[in-house]
Amino acid sequence: MSRFLTTTTVHISAAILTRSRPHLHLSSSAAIFFSTTPHRFTSTTYYCYRSKSHRSISIRAVNSSSSDTKSDDVSSSSSSSQEDDKSELKSEFDNNGSLRGGDEDSDYASGEFEFQSPGAWKSFVVKLRMLIAYPWQRVRKGSVLEMKLRGQISDQMKTRFSSGLSLPQICENLIKAAYDPRISGVYLHIETLNCGWGKIEEIRRHILDFRKSAPPSAYFSLYGLSAQAQFLGGVLEKVGVQPQVQRIGKYKSAGDQLIRKNISEENREVLTTLVDNIYGNWVDKISQAKGKKKEDIENFINEGVYQVEKLKEDGWITDIKYDDEVTSMLKTKLGIVEEKKLPLVDYKKYSRVRKWTLGLSGGKDRIAVIRASGSISRVRGPFSSPSSGIIAEQFIEKIRSVRESKRYKAVIIRIDSPGGDALASDLMWREIRLLAESKPVIASMVDVAASGGYYMAMAAQTILSENLTLTGSIGVVTGKFNLGKLYERIGFNKEIISKGRYAELTAADQRPFSPDEEKLFAESAQNAYKQFRNKAAFSRSMSVDKMEEIAQGRVWTGNDAASRGLVDAIGGFSRAVAIAKQKANIPQDKQVTLVELSKSSPSLPEILSGIGSSVIGIDTTLKQLLDGLSSSNGVQARMDGIMFERSQGSSFANPIFNVLKDYLSSL
Repeated sequence: MSRFLTTTTVHISAAILTRSRPHLHLSSSAAIFFSTTPHRFTSTTYYCYRSKSHRSISIRAVNSSSSDTKSDDVSSSSSSSQEDDKSELKSEFDNNGSLRGGDEDSDYASGEFEFQSPGAWKSFVVKLRMLIAYPWQRVRKGSVLEMKLRGQISDQMKTRFSSGLSLPQICENLIKAAYDPRISGVYLHIETLNCGWGKIEEIRRHILDFRKSAPPSAYFSLYGLSAQAQFLGGVLEKVGVQPQVQRIGKYKSAGDQLIRKNISEENREVLTTLVDNIYGNWVDKISQAKGKKKEDIENFINEGVYQVEKLKEDGWITDIKYDDEVTSMLKTKLGIVEEKKLPLVDYKKYSRVRKWTLGLSGGKDRIAVIRASGSISRVRGPFSSPSSGIIAEQFIEKIRSVRESKRYKAVIIRIDSPGGDALASDLMWREIRLLAESKPVIASMVDVAASGGYYMAMAAQTILSENLTLTGSIGVVTGKFNLGKLYERIGFNKEIISKGRYAELTAADQRPFSPDEEKLFAESAQNAYKQFRNKAAFSRSMSVDKMEEIAQGRVWTGNDAASRGLVDAIGGFSRAVAIAKQKANIPQDKQVTLVELSKSSPSLPEILSGIGSSVIGIDTTLKQLLDGLSSSNGVQARMDGIMFERSQGSSFANPIFNVLKDYLSSL
């Protein structure tokens, strides 16, 4: 049975398909030019033919516009070219980030995917399980798995009532497809994505893994990188809002966009370093994968190419096709007559196929998986949705239940958070430390695990991050808004009757701090920072002075964090599982059962109950913002102020933008 992987991009603003590594661009100056191209598929198509023994692999890039697309030409690759292709695949995997690191990194299990052809007995069992599967879990033989990667990608598991894409399910689908005898290939539609570098690395790693059963894949490249910092100091002043912010840490930029009219030199230094690291990482990977000089790649980027034909001419893409042409090509490959429909199974339906059916689960040893995504708060707010952010009291309940249970041999905590409530972060740090005393705990970072997100991670015995995960930001910010002038403009009056010197510290939003209040606020923030820094030093077995050098609220990429001792190893979820096995003394070749303990996306009743709460005016938005700042005595362990442009041009939202939008729209 022949198998293949095909990827296409659709009218892409910043991503083009090439055989280079799939590091998806977040934004670029060249993105605007792509909106003027014809609505055609820019596709790079590669086919793989695999013999029944799954050992003889023949690969050829197919350009359908040329005469050498005939099947007899495709299947005539020599054995020497097969070995070259295998070497290329191995080289790409060695450089994909999961095995990088220093001597300490090499002490941890790699988690490298190794495709193993199922034996006769296992194949029989799998076929039997397919026969008894529920109708909605069945897949037609010879089907092509079609996945449309667009929009936001969450690290949370999704339910049948959920919309959007789930990173765990995307990766699981690729793993299942590699072993599913009913799947002939994978067809990826890569459109505008709204996710960070960590998720892109994880998806890329699983595409590489799929290539080990059906190589090679096509990857997408980008045009440049930019970061931005937005400032509202002047705007807030005009609408009558006076922010009063205390930031502890030289590089702590959270709050800058509220009190400054331009970027600080410290923030500029951090952003410049991050952009240089991300850009340099991408150029290096493209150079390795395509055998091009770095100078040539940078020249290509700076040309601002907008003609798709030029991309094909220079070898960045293989061919240019409409969707129906790609479909016809796939039919020809599968031996399906043109009149018949191409057997496709989409992402959502294939997500219902159980790993058990394919013999990919069923181990007696269990590893708990707890996913923590979003901003951190102690309790669920009155306006938050059932699945919004990391709620400390709910998270702690899960941690305690795992600690008290003897069912789990190890725990993996997946963190994708810019931080939030400092006290909530500290409470979760304590519970994770207690858990780590009884069983192995592995922290696996996704796009971002900074400030409060890193606070959680540093309690684990082992910390993993992706190459370009944003982490660190060991610092705190606290403040309040003086809304006195705004209240005057809208005709609102607020008076407070209080008893006690500091009773109005956070309650009096109609006036600025008094000198005594401001001093207490500053001392409180400084105390919170010292606790954070000292616990980070303790958790990472580092002196306080050494931790101070790399703290100060500075954000690091995963690679830089690893070189400074904030991270133990580079890798994704599969490596986290391998290290959990290693720490729990479970053989690497032994199957384990991964038990997801995180709260799933909202159910249908929860969605219905929330209808009507999404349309909220200025009062509600302002209430949410002030509640967030006033919680935990106003002290936040949060990474804000760094907004990398997404592929669709969106940024990390700040609540104050909603305040201004609601206010200005009401004028």
